[in-house]
Amino acid sequence: MPDASEYRPLEGLPVPVAILRAERMVYVNPALATFLGATAEELSRLSIAELIARFSPQERTWAEPLYEARARGERPDQGDIWVRLLGADGRERTCRLRSSTGARPDERVVVVLDMEQEDTARRLTEALVAAAVEMMHCREERAVLELAVDAIHRQGFYVSVLRLEGDALFHDPVRQDARVLAVSEQLYGRPIEEVRFPLDSTPELQAVLTERRAAFYQDVHLLAERFHTPELAAFLKSTFPNTRALNAPIIVGNTPFGILAVQGHALTPASAGTLELFANMVGSALENVRHHREAEVRLVQLSRLRGELMEQERLTVLGEAAGVVAHEVRNPLGAILNVATVLKREPRLSPLGASAVGMLEEEVARLEDIVRDLLDVVRPLELRPRPLHLGELARRTVELLQPVSEATRAQIQLEEEAELPLLEADETLLQLALSNLLRYALRSSPAGGTVRLVLARAPGGLSLLVEDQGSSLSHTDFQRVFEPFFTGRNTGAGLGLAMVRRVVLAHGGSISVRERPGGGARFELLLPLPGRG
Repeated sequence: MPDASEYRPLEGLPVPVAILRAERMVYVNPALATFLGATAEELSRLSIAELIARFSPQERTWAEPLYEARARGERPDQGDIWVRLLGADGRERTCRLRSSTGARPDERVVVVLDMEQEDTARRLTEALVAAAVEMMHCREERAVLELAVDAIHRQGFYVSVLRLEGDALFHDPVRQDARVLAVSEQLYGRPIEEVRFPLDSTPELQAVLTERRAAFYQDVHLLAERFHTPELAAFLKSTFPNTRALNAPIIVGNTPFGILAVQGHALTPASAGTLELFANMVGSALENVRHHREAEVRLVQLSRLRGELMEQERLTVLGEAAGVVAHEVRNPLGAILNVATVLKREPRLSPLGASAVGMLEEEVARLEDIVRDLLDVVRPLELRPRPLHLGELARRTVELLQPVSEATRAQIQLEEEAELPLLEADETLLQLALSNLLRYALRSSPAGGTVRLVLARAPGGLSLLVEDQGSSLSHTDFQRVFEPFFTGRNTGAGLGLAMVRRVVLAHGGSISVRERPGGGARFELLLPLPGRG
């Protein structure tokens, strides 16, 4: 073959190119040699007629007569010609041959445009546009990434997202040849997703993120040799020769998120441009997910603040009313109780009268309890915290509620994790809250039922769980059970659980309620440990 040094600028072109002179090819660039599955030396020994033999049989029926007519000067140069060539893999490939005058008068430059690759770029664009639309509806970052790599992989490319974590990159997610994944796991000793690659060890990838510009590689193996172990890089080169690659930055907001890494022999500059644009869309979809997440958090905060404001307004009005009620009701109650005491001492009181006086005393005591609970609910809480053992407080409260347990014929079963740490809490208020909660559970349970009280460690603090066997709470009950005056029982003013919630929140804790499996309610209090509230 003649000296091809003058054609060296054509070496790196991804598009197949040939230089024709007289009856032979004097130069074939590597892309055309790969496309036809022969070396440049082999192709240079073929005549034009022999080259036409590489056309598909249907094309030879008209290509050969056309060439012969042109050789005799009977047909002018027709410019672009559409033909079907047999590629290195034996498949027919639709190509457009574009011919133009070369550097010498007797030379022709022939460019082979693989229209299948152009069609691949079109299909890739359509698929990625559809995926981008779908990504904007995702509400999880993982869903965005999985959808993105799947859309690219379905077009015949290998792809992964190199996520940036600190000063290192890692593959997540990845769609790669199974053989490559197996060899990489064997060489690294763990799945490729678990391998961290220091960013400063790969200046090419670092430049992609810092310059925020995609990089297209005619030969991916030059990059692989600096990114992977020598053994894995050699395996990739032997298994996937002539593979091109693209690394495109994924930017979320104004912060680098990672790199969209795509490899494949069918990757072209046109499809690389489409993939770079798609990487921008992935970043926008991830940013959209974060905006939605932040909006949901703000909505929850707004709902909480709105609820707290409504509750504060309710308590303010309730406090004013409670002061009036306490003043106006307690004096008559005291008078009624004094009269009942006098009547009980009357020796001529009949059994029916004694029963009526006893009932009167019980009702007065119940009204006193309601007034006291009402004042407790609206009274500002002043915490006086001190070191407190939750187990000791629970045992003391259970003992104090023994009369309630006997009256309801339900028992309390205490389960306590060993060696619980001390709380910093107001003993009086916390005992009041626990007493109200257990009293509610006992009165909700059927005769012979059991109320479970479980004390255990929890993330950041201690958990206090109370389960009863009463009637199941409805969804409305879950939302309103802690509101003042809301009650699901025929008796009670609905103030006890409101007080429980106030005490727990005042200690920096939280309280929740849900249905107990098998029926009943399950209340869980989370109380922070010192220094973790």
